[in-house]
Amino acid sequence: MRDKIYPVSWWGSAKMGERRFQHSAHNTSTSVFSRYQCAPYKRHNQATTGSSGCKQIYRRCSHQKMTTLTRQDLNFGQVVADILCEFLEVAIHLILYVREVYPSGIFQKRKKYNVPVQMSCHPELNQYIHDTLHCVKPLIEKNDAEKVVVVIMDKEHHPVERFVFEISQPPLLSISSDTLLSHVEQLLRAVILKISVCDAVLENNPPGCTFTVLVHTREAATRNMEKVQVIKDFPWIVADEQEVHMQEPRLIPLKTMTSDIVKMQLYVEERAQKAS
Repeated sequence: MRDKIYPVSWWGSAKMGERRFQHSAHNTSTSVFSRYQCAPYKRHNQATTGSSGCKQIYRRCSHQKMTTLTRQDLNFGQVVADILCEFLEVAIHLILYVREVYPSGIFQKRKKYNVPVQMSCHPELNQYIHDTLHCVKPLIEKNDAEKVVVVIMDKEHHPVERFVFEISQPPLLSISSDTLLSHVEQLLRAVILKISVCDAVLENNPPGCTFTVLVHTREAATRNMEKVQVIKDFPWIVADEQEVHMQEPRLIPLKTMTSDIVKMQLYVEERAQKAS
């Protein structure tokens, strides 16, 4: 059974010009969804795409002493989804800063996971990222998503970099709540630190880049996502095939983390020739 990828797209130039959503479809083994709305600094659409081999994003456990939970446990799913969506929000902001998709002047230094991070202070961009993850969260809770991918594109909308967060979780977990959250926070801190220095192993991007967010899901989740809108006027639509794949990219592993509730691998796919 083919899996699906759902991308959420925000398009913008490094000069903070007009932002818009990309919307397209290709008849390949993947299908991506995106939504379209064209206006300066407006909240834009989401995308979904299909790809084979997708697994899932998972959830967070409640405070108990050595408890065995399943992925179907509602409270557990909500906790993991909260943890991951909060982390992904910080990570997306930091990627946009480090890779200079937007000018450094729209970012402010904050502290998260006990380390300094850069967060956007542009309200429209912040709202878009927040709404995107709000729509992704139900997929994480229901174990329907495998990857969240931040795709940086050149002026021709061809990917130059893909930051891939590959997330999985065991079906049965023995959880000790005394150390769980602090341990997960330490692991997430290490991932954030890797993102903050990733420019040392990546080539400079061409000017005028944009970005989009893709979410890989199972096919069953695809059918539901096309019918349900978590946020009004923020639907999922099929994304462009060129957002999903790159020709012979250079693969750069950044960080792998493993905890009792979630395993995450972060790597970057970088285009060999970036000059546009």
